Amino acid sequence: MTEESTETLSVVVEREMPHAPEKIWRALTQPHLIEQWLMKNDFEPVVDRAFAFRADWGEVAGTVREIEPNKTLSYTWEAFGLESVVTWTLIPTSTGTTVRMEQSGFKPDQKQAYNGAKAGWPQHFTALETVVASLG
Repeated sequence: MTEESTETLSVVVEREMPHAPEKIWRALTQPHLIEQWLMKNDFEPVVDRAFAFRADWGEVAGTVREIEPNKTLSYTWEAFGLESVVTWTLIPTSTGTTVRMEQSGFKPDQKQAYNGAKAGWPQHFTALETVVASLG
């Protein structure tokens, strides 16, 4: 009998954006802006608040875990058997902000979800940057 691995995988995307953390924070926490770069949603930046991201392919259930305005946003991301946590970290730099997103909790047998996240998040980052750039 072999012991099942409890090791989980994470997807990390980090990108420098030439915008203030406050602007990026708006795009990460305001539902109408989230919809422009990620999915339709009923998100509210309130700890323990449940929400859903909705797309043509289905729905992601989430609960807000941590909020530190303009710095850290963390929420659960549950869909199709995947129970993961998405954590956004905004680090001010001399020219803007380093935006770091980590989605952790992929089990070894969830390769499809893991590969999907690895392919999808960089595209969402590009869309996020477009939305942030359009903000006044």
